[in-house]
Amino acid sequence: MTTVVRRRAELAGLSPVEGRTAVVMTMGALHDGHASLIHGARALAGAHGRVIVTVFVNPRQFGAGEDFARYPRTLDSDVDLSVAAGADIVFAPDVDEVYPPAESAAAAITLDPGPLGSELEGAARPGHFAGMLTVVAKLLHITRPDLALFGEKDYQQLVLVRAMVEALDFPVEIVGMPTVRESDGLAMSSRNRYLSPEARRVAGEIPLALSEGQAAGVHGAQAVVDAVRRRLDDARQSTSVPVEIDYIVVRSLDLGPAPKAGPARLIVTVVVDGTRLLDNVDVDLGPDDAAAAR
Repeated sequence: MTTVVRRRAELAGLSPVEGRTAVVMTMGALHDGHASLIHGARALAGAHGRVIVTVFVNPRQFGAGEDFARYPRTLDSDVDLSVAAGADIVFAPDVDEVYPPAESAAAAITLDPGPLGSELEGAARPGHFAGMLTVVAKLLHITRPDLALFGEKDYQQLVLVRAMVEALDFPVEIVGMPTVRESDGLAMSSRNRYLSPEARRVAGEIPLALSEGQAAGVHGAQAVVDAVRRRLDDARQSTSVPVEIDYIVVRSLDLGPAPKAGPARLIVTVVVDGTRLLDNVDVDLGPDDAAAAR
């Protein structure tokens, strides 16, 4: 039976297990994408290991005007999904269990994500990655896992977590898991529930645009970006729903400049009727155009 734990002292007091401990960090509002991560954690931890799911809506990841207040809190259903997917523990702390008092000197300490933290999502959401890395570091200390699983949908987050673990010598293996998608290819996200039927239809164009970008990879990075932009521009012109293309980029696998040829990552963020949707896929670049995407 899955145990719901609210206090870090309770977590620290749990009996050790024979196998490995794997953690899946979430902000709740769990869906099949999270279930896939938990299933993966169960497989990697083994029958004698422990799987911990954290459910914590981290206030430090939300900037001014973002959706912290309306972000869904669905702990009961989150626990049900976690149980069904194979979790042993759901750690659902309050904010004051994770962060020190606001008036303390410790409250001002955060992790610096470096230059990559100010690019792409970091440019659109200042401070987001500092808040994300800070809470991930804290939850790694609290849960003390051997493995931590993160979805590739939030690819920049995955890259930064891996970099943090390497830079700060955390004794944990970071495992990236493939994006789980809806029947039409849209990447599963807790934010998909905000979409109206028409906005949801338009959002379904995002994975189709990414597929066209992959097909254009033989002609180089710029051709990939152009193919994606054409498809998204057509989608934008076909609807009365507001659609804003924030960025379309091709980068190296560690999010440096796009390589001249070979494996790379195509990343897109589109705001559909006020809902920010992130997606990315791998792409194999040909040598025709080595220019990094804008």
